[in-house]
Amino acid sequence: MTTRILHLTQVTKVPLLDRAGERLGRVADLLVRISDGGYAPVVGITAHISGRDVFLPAEQIAALEAGRIRLARERLDMRRFERRPGEVLLRRDVLGRRLINLTGVRLVRANEIELAEIGDAWCVVGIDTSFSALLRRALPRSSRKPPSRPFLDWTSVRPFLSHVPGAGDGLPATELTRLHPAQIADLVESASHEEGQEIIDAVRHNSELEADVFEEMDVEHQLEFLEKRSDEDTANLIGRMAPDDAADLIMELDQDRRVPILERLPVTHQRKVRTLLGFHPSTAGGLMGLDFMCLDARTAVGAALAAIRDSELSAEALATIFTHDGEGRLNGAIRVVPLLQHDDDVLLTDVIEQSPPHLHPDREVADVAIMMSDYNLTVAPVVDHEHRMLGVVTVDDLLETLIPDEWKRRAEATREG
Repeated sequence: MTTRILHLTQVTKVPLLDRAGERLGRVADLLVRISDGGYAPVVGITAHISGRDVFLPAEQIAALEAGRIRLARERLDMRRFERRPGEVLLRRDVLGRRLINLTGVRLVRANEIELAEIGDAWCVVGIDTSFSALLRRALPRSSRKPPSRPFLDWTSVRPFLSHVPGAGDGLPATELTRLHPAQIADLVESASHEEGQEIIDAVRHNSELEADVFEEMDVEHQLEFLEKRSDEDTANLIGRMAPDDAADLIMELDQDRRVPILERLPVTHQRKVRTLLGFHPSTAGGLMGLDFMCLDARTAVGAALAAIRDSELSAEALATIFTHDGEGRLNGAIRVVPLLQHDDDVLLTDVIEQSPPHLHPDREVADVAIMMSDYNLTVAPVVDHEHRMLGVVTVDDLLETLIPDEWKRRAEATREG
């Protein structure tokens, strides 16, 4: 049996009829309860009756039909409308607004909302994002047919709720934590300020995720969402970001905020950030990160693997291990996978790539790109004039610098489409 689908606009701003079919008033909106990951059941309607705005619970509804809603009782239990947590008015709070499509990881607009009867309840089952749905709403009510094209399933989208009175915490954080930080940052960048703030608020309970999201955001949006934060709060956030990203962001802050925020960073983190601030941002020194592992070349493979296992560095930072000559001078590099192919008692000096390609901190971005391309490097060591390692430039940081702004704007426009 085919499920009957109704547009929201077919059952709002329509006559409200009593059990005998007499007109009582006019339907204003449908109230639904937002559930975790399921379809949103209709819990009642708001209506204008005899000059009053009233709420009628779902159990008083006999039928939802295109062009009218009919009640089950002759005697009405008319209550003053009071919204409870998790309840949303579809026409007022959702229709015509944007939502997050979790499957496509993009923002979409609800040009129409689709309802279906599931069991004993009417539920929101989807949204129509098409332009034709917007045009259809301009047609006479009798011409508004159910959609002929697939609509987005309601379980794959999440509405913004910060504009809804009593909505509580807004977006459910658990939904967003399943996304990659870069995807969350993309959503923030394509959202309005209010929508973006709601997304950020949803991830703030997870301090590491929030820092990762800020690392992925462009400077314009970083500054936008830090503008009203206190120096203490901003320092707490920046203190969880990678030192290179933290240094870049601090340099973009208003000058009178830089020192107070820098001084509030944890001592170790502050030391790293101050080091990076000493280099021009368009050089290898300005691009480099400070997380790497450099071991004495006389270390045995087994001991090196043990050091990797015990390290608190990220997996990306440990993908390539560097070696020094015992006096701190860089003399080799090896990726972890080849390292695993050797016996534990073999010394690193016997398996490393001797005298690996390297950069000096004053090398410009173009030189960095050419060298990493020529040697097919995903990570390049940066050394000082005594050949001691200062940091590493990774290919992702290099690409972030090289990608033109117009490409980023084009990608953002695509996400909004």
